[in-house]
Amino acid sequence: MIIFAFHNHESLKMKYINIIAVLFFLASCNSINSPFDKDFNDSISALGTSYIYDLNSIPEITLEVTTTEWNKLLSDYDQNKDNEEYIKSDFSFLKDGKKISLANVGIHIRGNTSRRRPEGTKGEVHKSVNPDWHHASFAVNFKKFTKGQKLAGAEKINLKWFKDDATYAREIYCYDLFERFGVWTAPQSSYCRLSIKIKEDASTAYYGVYQLVEPVDEEYLKNRVSKFTDSKGNLWKASWGADLKNTDKLRMGLENITLTNTYIPVYDLKTNELALETAKTQLVDFITNLNSRTGDDFKTWISGKMDIELFLKTYAVNVMCGGWDDYWNNQNNYYFYFNSAGKFFFIPYDYDNTLGTSLLMTNSGTRDVLNWGSSSMPLVKKIIAIPEYKALYIQYIKDLCNSENDLFDADKSMSRIINWQNKISGYVNNDTNEDTEIQDRPASFGNCGFYRLLDSNNNFFKIRAANIPN
Repeated sequence: MIIFAFHNHESLKMKYINIIAVLFFLASCNSINSPFDKDFNDSISALGTSYIYDLNSIPEITLEVTTTEWNKLLSDYDQNKDNEEYIKSDFSFLKDGKKISLANVGIHIRGNTSRRRPEGTKGEVHKSVNPDWHHASFAVNFKKFTKGQKLAGAEKINLKWFKDDATYAREIYCYDLFERFGVWTAPQSSYCRLSIKIKEDASTAYYGVYQLVEPVDEEYLKNRVSKFTDSKGNLWKASWGADLKNTDKLRMGLENITLTNTYIPVYDLKTNELALETAKTQLVDFITNLNSRTGDDFKTWISGKMDIELFLKTYAVNVMCGGWDDYWNNQNNYYFYFNSAGKFFFIPYDYDNTLGTSLLMTNSGTRDVLNWGSSSMPLVKKIIAIPEYKALYIQYIKDLCNSENDLFDADKSMSRIINWQNKISGYVNNDTNEDTEIQDRPASFGNCGFYRLLDSNNNFFKIRAANIPN
């Protein structure tokens, strides 16, 4: 049986067609109950990563690690919590009765404020009796120790715990909304259940419901090559301070994190590392033109340099979801890509602290969508200062709120979240004894703790939609 897959971020319909095709394939397999089928892993590679990032399923992931390797992970964290040293682990992915098992994958702890030791306290080694498990996020690299190894065509995945989201839905919702609205640059995301098995232990530690997140890397570019035109250009990760105003090349570089050193540049080049100086020159040129050009000259230049409609759609979703830890407000949390022709693409990233989790602005539910962040952030402010682009931006916001569309409408948004919660609710309790209950509230560190997603009172969707331009 041959399955043709069309990976299209502009169309959820095609994504679900792919998933249905997989189900038909599964039904045709005589070995449906077999524990592992390498041929199956190979066959679903044609479907692309939609098999992994599937909101209709909650696959089970198990990381099986020797005590020696696990203790190395803990020791490495103690030496430098930001380190990205991989340890070896076996990996399994169980979905719809079919298990894919991969040996010798690489894993390391990841995250920023969510980064933590997954067991015990500093200096402690693994305890086989009464272990002190903690939620932590992990990066998984299938090809790190086994050349060419992939999961359903994917080279890497990220496993993220729901650190500040007792609702277990915020970032899932945002990435899903980006996809529904045709923002194909957003990473894919879905749910899974995570377990960690120390090989020498008798029992397996169940870590609970986790978020699967697509890494933004070279493979991300390849997955969208028809949209980007190519995947050979320069991909940058932008960290705090990435205002797209300062042209100092010292702020641009290659991340270098070891057991004894942490260097994270403001602009971190993720591709073409051997051509760093050329990439820096390209970025400086873009920033210079972005800030120096004015009037019709700016409009002509920026409209040729970017897909303006795509960018405005991206920011319409961002402000409606309350994404305050972003480029416009906090000079943070985004990627961007220059394709080989020099066209610039903005890539949204990191949306866990949204939908009422508000900070660094008074209230993300009532904030003016035309003055979301600093007026000095040129990439947004100079674009929406152009009347036709301002009108398009506002129209996109209205499209999101239109009750006839299955987008940001409160009733339809609540329905989606309730559906997801119903699927995961039986799996939330876990062996870390953390985050064991789904609750409708924003993060405790925020300044608007009254917001709710599933209650008619102080409902974020309704309040946000009520505070948009007429």
